[in-house]
Amino acid sequence: MITLLYAALCTLLVLYLSGRVIAVRLRRRIGIGDGGDHDLQRRIRVHANAVEYLPLALLLLGGMELNGYPNAVIHGFGITLVVSRLLHAWGLSRSSGASPGRFAGVLLTLLLMLAMSVFAIVGYVQPLLAVDQTVEEI
Repeated sequence: MITLLYAALCTLLVLYLSGRVIAVRLRRRIGIGDGGDHDLQRRIRVHANAVEYLPLALLLLGGMELNGYPNAVIHGFGITLVVSRLLHAWGLSRSSGASPGRFAGVLLTLLLMLAMSVFAIVGYVQPLLAVDQTVEEI
């Protein structure tokens, strides 16, 4: 299953981002919350943002794969997902304000999720329309 590869890569990213949060918590002895530490706040948001977007994107990707979309399409979406999340994490890690990486990562992620949603809906509706046409022909 191709999606499993991209789920594994995304999991490694989430674990890395989680490790960055844990490292600051340990170093600064902040157990809960962010303790007003701006670096920790940003690391928490970078991690949380990945956790917020990745499940839906991977669910869409896996559904598309199960519905028989070509492997090249699944790989294209999967690679784009990983790259967009890396760009976002890199951009937001460097600055809490606007940055090229953050902008590109958000834009790619949103466009990707929109495209996968459209593909999933079309993939669901097409067979229904084909069945309706077959019934009318009989």
